[in-house]
Amino acid sequence: MPVTDSIADFITRIRNAGSAKNKTTDIPYTRVRENLSKLLVEKGYIKNYTVISTEQFPFIRVELKYIQDGRHAIKEISRVSKPGRRVYQGKDIKRYLGGLGLFILSTSKGILTDKEAREQNVGGEVLFRIY
Repeated sequence: MPVTDSIADFITRIRNAGSAKNKTTDIPYTRVRENLSKLLVEKGYIKNYTVISTEQFPFIRVELKYIQDGRHAIKEISRVSKPGRRVYQGKDIKRYLGGLGLFILSTSKGILTDKEAREQNVGGEVLFRIY
């Protein structure tokens, strides 16, 4: 069955794998998903990711990160902008949880966090929030 919202699928796979305490999860490859994985590694929410090419289709293997007591490093991850209701934010981007969490935005300068978008003075579509 085709996926209509690939970003929501990406988020759900990570959330479900974290709830099940899996070390890794496999996600079908797209460039957007690879860029999101790269950003989550930079911000410390996941350990690492690798792009694996197979004969049928490529996929991304995401290594999840856990805190010392075995809890998932991502406490909350949820989609903001959806296919039925797009959410856009101008240059005056608010902070999520007073700066403890992040909004991930799709901007004209690529996929950025809310802090990076404020620094570059750009707005865009709010993809999801993470804490």
